[in-house]
Amino acid sequence: MAESPERGGGWSLQASAVPDGVRLELALPDLGGSPVTAAIVLDRSEARAFARALLAAAGDAAERTFPKPGA
Repeated sequence: MAESPERGGGWSLQASAVPDGVRLELALPDLGGSPVTAAIVLDRSEARAFARALLAAAGDAAERTFPKPGA
């Protein structure tokens, strides 16, 4: 579970294997006043593409957060 001090709550992301691939569940404790859970099922190639996209986004965010010295 990840928590954000600004929002006062936490969110969770869970992945589980299913016969057709991977089921991802994103749970938000408060979205417009109500808890929400979004679930998607991805086949193996979609799950790999999604993981690559998340890694790329995380790398980009890290570069923006921690710029190179002298840049």
